[in-house]
Amino acid sequence: MPDAAVPGPAPAVPPTPPVPLAALLAREDLGLRQIAGPQDSATVIHWAHTSEMADPYPYLLGGELLLTAGVHVPEAAGSGTYFDDYVSRIVEAGGAALGFGVAPVHDTVPRALVVACDDYGLPLVEVPPRTTFSGVARAVWQLMAQARHTELRRVTEAQQSLAAAAARPDPVPSVLRQLAQRVGGRATLYAPDGGEVASAGRMPGAGGGGGEVSGALAGLVAVVRPTTRDGSGGVSASGGGGGPTPSSASDTAAGVHLAAYALGTGQGFVLGVAAPRRDPGDHTIASVGAVLLSLLTGEHQSSTGAARSSALVRLLLGAAPEEVAPLLGGGERWVVVHARPDDPAPDAVTASALGAALGSALVDVDGDVVRVLVPAGHRELTVQPGWTCGVSAPVGAHEWASADTQAGRALSRARATRTRLVRHGEHQGLADLVPPTEAAAHARTLLSPITANPALTETLRTWLSLHGSWDRTAVALSVHRNTVRQRITRCATLLSTDLDDPDVRMELWFALRHA
Repeated sequence: MPDAAVPGPAPAVPPTPPVPLAALLAREDLGLRQIAGPQDSATVIHWAHTSEMADPYPYLLGGELLLTAGVHVPEAAGSGTYFDDYVSRIVEAGGAALGFGVAPVHDTVPRALVVACDDYGLPLVEVPPRTTFSGVARAVWQLMAQARHTELRRVTEAQQSLAAAAARPDPVPSVLRQLAQRVGGRATLYAPDGGEVASAGRMPGAGGGGGEVSGALAGLVAVVRPTTRDGSGGVSASGGGGGPTPSSASDTAAGVHLAAYALGTGQGFVLGVAAPRRDPGDHTIASVGAVLLSLLTGEHQSSTGAARSSALVRLLLGAAPEEVAPLLGGGERWVVVHARPDDPAPDAVTASALGAALGSALVDVDGDVVRVLVPAGHRELTVQPGWTCGVSAPVGAHEWASADTQAGRALSRARATRTRLVRHGEHQGLADLVPPTEAAAHARTLLSPITANPALTETLRTWLSLHGSWDRTAVALSVHRNTVRQRITRCATLLSTDLDDPDVRMELWFALRHA
């Protein structure tokens, strides 16, 4: 495979769809006219930039429509190499097109500039006197906003259609068909051994380079295939290279855009996509398809799906958690994670993506919170972009319920303190020196006046954990701050104590930890 198979740094362009130069020229209110350079419908601009520098190269990022009134042009420019040097520097910097304003400096576009733009293949646009450069720039951003709105709508519709396809009786072929239709090319699911499991759509370039494209896509798939265990129990990387392989990669072969996405964690399945073009939203659409296929193929990788079903049935029939835990593929210790997304309520796809990032397929969507049961010690649980998380202490399977409570409280604290990730019981303290049975007996006695009202107990616990902050406690419990005040006052009355006393607060916090 060529070096381009492994993705490099992203180009320095904004995260908005570019604007075809033809769309800008079609704006009758601007009156723009292309007078030199190739008239290619594929020419796009990423922004408009005005400069009167004789050498604009240092100030260009690439993809611009450079606007100039020719203030920098010397009087004898037409008889020398000035315009050749000027245009070559714009092309070298990656400029997409040049807009030359007629008036107030020049009555017409210099002929030598027209010739230079034709020679270097740079589109040259004449800007009439009635059109300001700011008006051109505003039109570019308007077209970008329209293009972005259109692209977002296309991506949203594609996500919905892919989700609907995943719910059909033949989900894998349905997802591939829908994905191929959305990108206008071919989508193929590759097995861990490199063979094709299923495919849909037509391979672009099949008229002259179909074999080359198919081979290039298969090679790209090998690059991103996750490390798998060989028959001897050792570890081998299917794509070679000896190091970690990327989860996705892109390339181009015979003018066809290729992309490959590794599915799941260590599954070995890979999604390959070939399309005649690469629109800004295509990567997002293909990524959604990859997530759905990860869910669909994960159950076929081994007996994992059957083992999970067996564990569920045994739990429903009365088995203890510690009896079914071995069926779930974890060790002796587990961690519960409660996570809440920055965006509105999570769906099954985003929840599964979070589970994959945490290294577990044991995911539950509970309203606006996602709960994940994660084997402890398999990987370091770190901050997940776009999520606020609470993590329980590592526990045995018989303590799953208490760990679930710990994770919920940790999430409440994380939200109240605006912290991305909060862990329960990260540090040992003096209270851990007291035997648990004695601590629990003391807690029951001390808290007995309020234990009949769980709302009071939880409010007191949260209020103490947040150092008596009414506002943050209200956020953590999703209640009004006056409700918090009323409950804390009620707790003080029932406990017959002064909650402003730090010793009292410490004693109550100790008791609540062991209640």
